[in-house]
Amino acid sequence: MLRDYFFYAAKNLLKRKLRTWLTMIGIFIGIAAVVSLISLGQGMRNAILGQFETLGTDKLTVEASGTGFGPPGSTVIKPLTLDDRDAIEQVPGVELVVNRMIRSVSFEYHDIRNFEGITNLPEEDKERALVLDVLNVKLAEGKMIDSSDQGKVVLGSGFSRDTRYGKAIHAGNKVLIGGAAFEVAGVLKRSGNPFFNDIILMNEARFREVLNIEEDVDLLVVQVKEGADVPQVQANIEKVMRRQRDVEKGKEDFTVQSPLQTLATLDTILTTVQTILVGIAAISLIVGGIGIMNTMYTSVLERTREIGIMKAIGAKNSDVLLIFLTESGLLGMAGGLVGIALGVGLAKLVEVAGAAALGEGVLVAQFSMMLIIGSLLFSFIVGTVSGIVPSYQASQLEPVDALRK
Repeated sequence: MLRDYFFYAAKNLLKRKLRTWLTMIGIFIGIAAVVSLISLGQGMRNAILGQFETLGTDKLTVEASGTGFGPPGSTVIKPLTLDDRDAIEQVPGVELVVNRMIRSVSFEYHDIRNFEGITNLPEEDKERALVLDVLNVKLAEGKMIDSSDQGKVVLGSGFSRDTRYGKAIHAGNKVLIGGAAFEVAGVLKRSGNPFFNDIILMNEARFREVLNIEEDVDLLVVQVKEGADVPQVQANIEKVMRRQRDVEKGKEDFTVQSPLQTLATLDTILTTVQTILVGIAAISLIVGGIGIMNTMYTSVLERTREIGIMKAIGAKNSDVLLIFLTESGLLGMAGGLVGIALGVGLAKLVEVAGAAALGEGVLVAQFSMMLIIGSLLFSFIVGTVSGIVPSYQASQLEPVDALRK
């Protein structure tokens, strides 16, 4: 019986192809927007959270409170110092403390000069290994500098991929950084983090010399000992830092953060953004539902005589109601199928564009079975609900009155 309703409704929709397609526009635009935005939003969320997860849950970051725009710790009134680092090293549960500095420096090549981002590499092998592990960078050409390479640097992939300096820069080329001559020892592979694609890596001793920095530190990365209670170590560091910097609790001029805290905050923000985007896309579905309701009203008016004939030969009110409800539900489902295909295509197109602009794996659209089935079911429900009133009115027509029209 249900199959008969389905085929009869499908036959009626196929008779009115142009109207059916025009009616479905609102539905499939809405579903396409929902599918593409959710899949891309989830992909963006995974990419961003993945970058933070590389820090590891056993690492903490200590940073002075900022007062302006610029790299972390570079614009504060009272920056961190090497004395702060020494104090943190004495905290129980701390295995290693590494200086991190991120600044802007003049960079010249081929008689063209710009300002580029630069970060330090520690001199100690264990500290250097920790930094490289956190940065998660790999070489595309040349070699990584060691502590003896004071006249060499490693550049991000952007320097070898574009010609903003007249021509691409490769390992072995000579460049001027802060007015001093350096040899490019190596070039990094393209990174999922766009920041690292245009970064300069320099040994810390030379970094301080070129940028005229003595004791300041932009931030500190703390490696917690294996088996230690990370929250307790974090609390102890805060206590030591308050004493070291002579500040009261609640008036700290520094922050101590764990990746878990950052991930939780970021996850909340990304989820909120994704919800707002889906809400905006849902407006199209409401418009599509109104379109289906209008079409069903028109269909009832056009087929009044047909309804009268069906009732005259024994069709019940419930039969007429189900026929028109099935028809409106099919309209919604058909729009959903087209919308899903269109949404997947749009998301993949953005993914390809993202790969070309940012590198492979940075933005990967995530299509879950729940998303596909949910979108299809939702479009069917929108279509069915939109057809309830017109279908009910059709079912209440009297056979004699319907046949007269």
